[in-house]
Amino acid sequence: MPLVRRAVPEDAEELTRLRKIMLDAMRPSDDVRWQPATVAALRSHLASADGELTAFVVDAPDGSGTLAACATGAIDHSLGGPGNPAGTAGHVFNVCTDPDHRRRGYSRACMEALLDWFRERDVHRIDLHATAEGEPLYASLGFARTPAPAMRLTL
Repeated sequence: MPLVRRAVPEDAEELTRLRKIMLDAMRPSDDVRWQPATVAALRSHLASADGELTAFVVDAPDGSGTLAACATGAIDHSLGGPGNPAGTAGHVFNVCTDPDHRRRGYSRACMEALLDWFRERDVHRIDLHATAEGEPLYASLGFARTPAPAMRLTL
């Protein structure tokens, strides 16, 4: 089983590098203007001991100081309802394994640690958007497609 650890602020650049790999797998882009803001946000969130955004990582086994994989998640607060009385929900994003380290169980290990983190905080509903490549992993962890369509407005 790979050694998973909770990410620290010093991992922000590597988490951003992995995010770029993940985003490019969905829709390639040369736009990197978002990266400095992402690094800054990650440093801030990961420095907060009681933060509601965290990441779990596996270090590359080659000792290069890079990350092999990550899974990031956040807790969202809303109003309660019949399916979610507390109104809290988890959101998983930024799950990625560096191409040189795939098929070794690293993303699964990071996801399992992240799900434990949600459980410890009594977050029982967790959402994510899956790529076709990632869907088998998420299904094996108990995720299922939902019937609700999503809509978005960008201001």
